[in-house]
Amino acid sequence: MRLGVFTLIIIFPTTTLSGEPPDSDTLERDAAVIGEIMLEKRTIFDLSNPDENNWLYRLANRLHIVTQDKVIRKQLLFRSGDAYSTRVIDESARVLRRNRYLFDAEIKPVRYKNGTVDLTVVTRDVWTLNPDISVTRSGGENRTRIGLEDTNLLGRGQLFRVARTENVDRTSTSFEFADDHLGRSWVSTFLKIADNSDGKSNVLSAIRPFYALDTRWSAGGSIVDDERRSALYLLGNEAAEYQHERDYVTAFGGWSKGLQQGWVRRWTAGIVHDQNRFAAVLNATLPDAVPDDRKLVYAFVGLEVVEDQFQTARNRDQIGKTEDFYLGSRLSASVGWSDESFGADRDALMFSARTSRGFGSLDKTALLLSLSADGRVESGHARNAQVTANARYYRTQSHKRLFFASVAATSGHSLDLDDPVQLGGDSGLRGYPLRYQSGDSKLLLTIEQRYFTDWYPFRLVRIGGAVFADAGRVWGKNPLGSEPYGWLSNVGFGLRFAPTRSSAAKMIHLDVAFPLGGDNSIDSLQILLESKRGF
Repeated sequence: MRLGVFTLIIIFPTTTLSGEPPDSDTLERDAAVIGEIMLEKRTIFDLSNPDENNWLYRLANRLHIVTQDKVIRKQLLFRSGDAYSTRVIDESARVLRRNRYLFDAEIKPVRYKNGTVDLTVVTRDVWTLNPDISVTRSGGENRTRIGLEDTNLLGRGQLFRVARTENVDRTSTSFEFADDHLGRSWVSTFLKIADNSDGKSNVLSAIRPFYALDTRWSAGGSIVDDERRSALYLLGNEAAEYQHERDYVTAFGGWSKGLQQGWVRRWTAGIVHDQNRFAAVLNATLPDAVPDDRKLVYAFVGLEVVEDQFQTARNRDQIGKTEDFYLGSRLSASVGWSDESFGADRDALMFSARTSRGFGSLDKTALLLSLSADGRVESGHARNAQVTANARYYRTQSHKRLFFASVAATSGHSLDLDDPVQLGGDSGLRGYPLRYQSGDSKLLLTIEQRYFTDWYPFRLVRIGGAVFADAGRVWGKNPLGSEPYGWLSNVGFGLRFAPTRSSAAKMIHLDVAFPLGGDNSIDSLQILLESKRGF
């Protein structure tokens, strides 16, 4: 009898008898097949936690419409009957985490028997119907927004927003609608209609992207109809103005053989009609500075090469939330030809290129590099050409402390008048007015000591902090002819507020910055209140 039991244990491993799943490597090695796919949809508050079980949070759970099953299942890259693949499981979780209406997503094996593994998809919703009320201040200027938005309309994953925005440039009343899965497809649609104090801004797009590494085709198009008043700046103040109308239409298609040996190659081809008309502002209050009109009509072809290499981490750019970082090699490039015979006002070679690479590990030390180049060539000379390089450095000191540094450099050549390189309080130099310096090249250096606390008021907002220093400068003449001011720097400190129950998603920054240079008109202290995607 004992020999029989021993024989059964040898023939049927413990994992099979108990139903407990082995690790992912074992599941792949044993060619496990995916069986049942179960959804564990957690609502906003966990009522099993006494700290969250109160009448207000219970009411929020009852009023909230949980994300529909079909919305989540559509985004899974696997189906019952597929071979178990750790890569596909991990990528599906990343796809789900991209949604603003989900705070987090995890996919885990829960049962394993007779070569079949059952999976549970765990998601947690956030509150998505929000009064869109915000007041931000950066670069010495205020921006207000009043509206209403729902990022998960009726649990269908759709965005609906109406808003009235006032900033230094204009007052705008806008309506937006977006659906990343039109008709349960992978077609992403976006519509925006805005009535502005200085014109209008209408956008319509429908795109089926390369939504996963193994996606074989992509296609889409977009239309932009925009009219606005724009200004050129000197030391953070408007110094000249012009009226700008833009009509932009593009359509494209892409194809790929999918993921092969850890790499993806994607080809894209399309057409672009990009017309920009400029004029003096009616009833102008500033001197005119009117750029030359441009009409570019071109066909293009592009190639993208992507390596499959991702890593998850916490407490890097967010607080207490799973973050997905790309650490592989990526290269994309496209070229196009604009010709007068197509209806353009000039012959031009259009070019664009991007590359990025990550080094190290987010667990300890990581360096993320990127490089891009854009512009056109007319009559053998580069026009409106910009090369931009970025480096981000993360050094994890503990689960509550992280040192961060970044370098951002841009070099421009023969820039269009409406496309200057700018540096100021709205672009990383936190102690200075917005658009404080303009030229054709710039360099910005930032260091931050970040702190992630356990402070979690009312279990609604996680709190962090930072001590920082920024330094930067601009080279080349301002489009209006003035010389750059030279090196500028500031130091400061601030708090970070990261909502965990709302799809507002952005982190609120409250910073105090002290400029260490500049002209005499700059305040000795700048208070900034703004929302950003991360730290």
